[in-house]
Amino acid sequence: MTIATSSPDLLGRREFLWRLGGGLGGIAVAQMLGKDGLLAGTTEAMAKLDGGLHHRPKVRRIVQLFMNGGASQCDTFDYKPELIKRHGQTFDPGSRVEAVTSVPGKVLKSPWDWKQYGESGRWVSSVFPHVATIVDDLAFLMSMASKTNVHGPASYMQNTGFVTPGFPSMGSWISYGLGSLNDNLPTFVVLPDSRGLPYNNSGNFSSAFLPVAHQGTIIKATAPVPIADLFPPESARYITPTAEADGRALLKTLNRDHMTRSPGDSRLEARLSSYEMAARMQLSAPEVLNLSGESQATRALYGLDDKVTDEFGRNCLTARRLLERGVRFVQVWSGAGGATGNWDNHNDVDKALGSIALSTDKPVAGLVKDLKARGLLEDTLVIWTTEFGRMPFSQGSLGRDHNGGTFVSWLTGAGIEGGVAFGESDEWSWKARHPTYCYDLHATILHLLGIDHERLTFRHNGSDRRLTDVHGRVINEILRSPASS
Repeated sequence: MTIATSSPDLLGRREFLWRLGGGLGGIAVAQMLGKDGLLAGTTEAMAKLDGGLHHRPKVRRIVQLFMNGGASQCDTFDYKPELIKRHGQTFDPGSRVEAVTSVPGKVLKSPWDWKQYGESGRWVSSVFPHVATIVDDLAFLMSMASKTNVHGPASYMQNTGFVTPGFPSMGSWISYGLGSLNDNLPTFVVLPDSRGLPYNNSGNFSSAFLPVAHQGTIIKATAPVPIADLFPPESARYITPTAEADGRALLKTLNRDHMTRSPGDSRLEARLSSYEMAARMQLSAPEVLNLSGESQATRALYGLDDKVTDEFGRNCLTARRLLERGVRFVQVWSGAGGATGNWDNHNDVDKALGSIALSTDKPVAGLVKDLKARGLLEDTLVIWTTEFGRMPFSQGSLGRDHNGGTFVSWLTGAGIEGGVAFGESDEWSWKARHPTYCYDLHATILHLLGIDHERLTFRHNGSDRRLTDVHGRVINEILRSPASS
């Protein structure tokens, strides 16, 4: 039955009810009711743990530490005596050898010493002396691999599950699936390196075809103006709180009127939400970004008393403060896009890797220790990763070229069995044996959040899209057994 209206500006009953309850506004209402345990079938325990979508979750929030540029696995966590034994010899694994940007050189051992640490006996090079002290809390993925050796596509793959642009990032999928834990701060926050955004710029934290409201919010925590345009310039004395409120009310009216003529355009919903969120962040953001109330012991733990570690340490400490206040997904980047100032060590791996590793080592370990001491690791997941690894042979004399064949990631926190490792590379640290891909990592992360990765989908261009595409399995080998939880 069709109900006619006398004016194109008037809505039929069915259309009115759909827009009221079936659009993004209805989804938001349902999410808020579910968060408070007010929906039918929501138990008190599930509501307290944020329910999950498909099963009881272990994790409520996530911080991802992304080492932009391709952190060298064979100089950090993947100990290979064969590289030491055959240093300077021709690299001959028995099959064709190619490099991305160079002619393959001689076998190159790591310039750092190696030791075993913790009860787990995990090998770590001397480039990470602080991370080495927490290995018994970490679960290592020793056979990560990428389908490309090129920064942009590899970064897309690790962040979105695809090597091409145009797909939502993991943070956006999580925001879309689970919603917010705090009405006064964004659900998904990105803390970039002060030297610039990573390869692909904001494509790594885009919502793509998901509603625009789920894209990452960039906060430059160490910059003089951390959030662009959150406050009016000091010269605009005529902009008062009352004037701002009146302006937002007018914009809301205009946008809502526009939205009735353009139903289904998520950009309009996102625009409305962004103005409302910005108003709330004018009160909440200054407090969360102000580190002056942190104790001297905490500041020292993150390395804020050292110029080398101060900046990354501030980002890590800010990440902890955001998590405490209900931000669901925080992404902290080390390294900008470009030829230098990141983990892309084509030249002197000793100096280049040594420098950037030094800037992150103490803050990373400090973040894990701080979260653990505060009890936050009981429902927080920490992920350390990169887009690919480096070659076991030299580029030039002391550098290493890109290697999608193997790299290392690690996780710690809620639901993770510390002190374990899954997978391995070959004797050269050249290629992974039985590779673990981003699909498996993403499936595992979603599983810990209470999401079945095969069931979190979004209809786009005639396909039910998902973060893991048509791949992925939960890596149960690194998960804590129910008996030990």
